[in-house]
Amino acid sequence: MLPSGWSLRDRLLSWDAALYTDIATEGYPPGLSYGDDGEPTGNNLAFFPLYPLLIRAVHGLTGLDAGGVAIAVAHLSLLGALFAVHALLTRLYGPRTALAGIVLLAGAQPMAVTFLMGYSESLFLALAAAALLAAHREAWLTAGVFGLLAGLTRPAAFAVAVALAVAAVLAMRRPSTVSARPLAAVALACAGTPAYLLWVGWRSGQLNAWFVIQEAGWGTRWDNGAAFFSFLGYAWEHGDGWVPVSTAVLLLAAVGATAVAWRRGTWPPLLVYGTVMVVLTLGQSNYYHSKLRLLVPALVFLLPLAVALGRARTRTAVAVLTAATLFGSWYGAHMLTVWRYAI
Repeated sequence: MLPSGWSLRDRLLSWDAALYTDIATEGYPPGLSYGDDGEPTGNNLAFFPLYPLLIRAVHGLTGLDAGGVAIAVAHLSLLGALFAVHALLTRLYGPRTALAGIVLLAGAQPMAVTFLMGYSESLFLALAAAALLAAHREAWLTAGVFGLLAGLTRPAAFAVAVALAVAAVLAMRRPSTVSARPLAAVALACAGTPAYLLWVGWRSGQLNAWFVIQEAGWGTRWDNGAAFFSFLGYAWEHGDGWVPVSTAVLLLAAVGATAVAWRRGTWPPLLVYGTVMVVLTLGQSNYYHSKLRLLVPALVFLLPLAVALGRARTRTAVAVLTAATLFGSWYGAHMLTVWRYAI
């Protein structure tokens, strides 16, 4: 049930979505922000620029409401992501596994609802999947450009850069490959995130300003998984509500499925991309109730089940995918409309 006075549109534009639309309409703050105690606080410089720039451009061209544009960009990005993921999985495993994979991706994941919100996950996934697809096709310049754009969308684009580096190494081992092209792709993919971090540092007059903002506003820092393991202990010991317990179970399931993917001959760049995404998510001290959302573009832990369903009888595959999608849709709807904290 939606809170009194809230529409579904309001929920799709809540939390980070409101900050993205604020950046699109008002721009970034001039630098670091400080509280009454003189300590730094979080501000919108924590959010990477490509998604709000797209909102701003479409809003300016069409005059449509920025919130509606944010939702539309997310939806269109999801369509692009599904096409790219389907094409990549078709090349790797065939059409049946590809179809199962995109249903699991957009329907069965518990927090797949964030693909439909005014968040940047759908745009990031579209760019990451397009970069991996281009690398598999050995369209190196295209892969590098998509990697660069992913780096201007989320800091998790580090995973895309590492994956393209692996793809480049594999390509350069073949005598027919022109070595400069894969290396150029990797260089492009590595440029986006550092460029934004340096811009934030220049704008704020402090080189590490982005990291200061992240920790001050969201408590996010690299802690080698200490916060994650502490959360697991808390969830098992206290069992304080089904959301923490289910989050712990689902995160452990994602880790287990990632480990299984390593044993199934997954294309190394895709395997590395997804694994780095998992490590980045679990190795930081961000909110536990945001971790499932941060993992939705990772792909890798969906592969074992997608491959199994691709080989299963049609009736079995349809039954499993239907049940999984019903669960994922219900879980996401609850977190969107009932859960009172950020997702």
